[in-house]
Amino acid sequence: MSGASSSPDSAGDSDTSGNFCYRHPDRQSFILCQRCGRTICPECQTQAPVGVHCPECVREARQSAPRTKPAVVTAINRARRGDGPIATYSIIGVTVAIWLLQMVTSGTGAVTGALLYWAPYTEIQPWRMITTMFVHSEQSFLHILFNMYSLWIFGRILEHMIGRGRFLALYFLSGIGGSIAVLLLAPATPVIGASGAIFGLLGAFFVIQRGLGGNSIQLVVVIGINLVIGFVVPGIAWQAHIGGLIVGALVAFIFMRTRRRDQRSKQLWMLGAVLAGLVVLTVVGVLLLHSSFA
Repeated sequence: MSGASSSPDSAGDSDTSGNFCYRHPDRQSFILCQRCGRTICPECQTQAPVGVHCPECVREARQSAPRTKPAVVTAINRARRGDGPIATYSIIGVTVAIWLLQMVTSGTGAVTGALLYWAPYTEIQPWRMITTMFVHSEQSFLHILFNMYSLWIFGRILEHMIGRGRFLALYFLSGIGGSIAVLLLAPATPVIGASGAIFGLLGAFFVIQRGLGGNSIQLVVVIGINLVIGFVVPGIAWQAHIGGLIVGALVAFIFMRTRRRDQRSKQLWMLGAVLAGLVVLTVVGVLLLHSSFA
């Protein structure tokens, strides 16, 4: 009888011996690892898409998972290979470096004063119509932040779509267009910032997206909001926004009409015509400036 009574106890011990955490034998549990089937207590459980995993299975999964590089490293490697948006990143890098120099010399304003655009400088220092795109407000970090973020978003897309050379032509022609609009509409206002070029990218993206049959309603809303901000908030040169937007849309229209390989020479001639038109408008603006001082 005694032997018979001891048999069920032995069986009971055998039935419950697996209901303890394999890492903590003193903790009873009825939860199994979804991968290996071992019993694990709440402390050892890691939530998985289905069920839970034990620490060893989690470690093995992490070791076998493909390693992904940080986005910055990927961008640098792509730039080294020459297949990334080098022009976009270069413009951002130069602009940020110049802004840091502005901050260092903020007491004298030497960098800002040497690169900003003011209509009376046009005749003797016309390069300021371009250099003004690389300087931003020393008082507001949001000025350069907004412009460079917009360039980072739209620049990478457009440079990939139209190519590095066309992107540079688009960016700088739009920036010059913004300066010319200031020359014609607000000649007494000194201006800084890449807003004219940024609005050129927005205008170009709208034209290209429409040309490819995409939905551009959201982009129109973004452009409209930013134009309204330029009119409402004081200290913003909305003239540069309008000028850059028009020139950017025009350049993109040329790109869309001359997409074929055999139209490359035609595209260059049309871009040259745009540049010539901008030069003519600059001369007109200078003459109007002379007449206003006469």
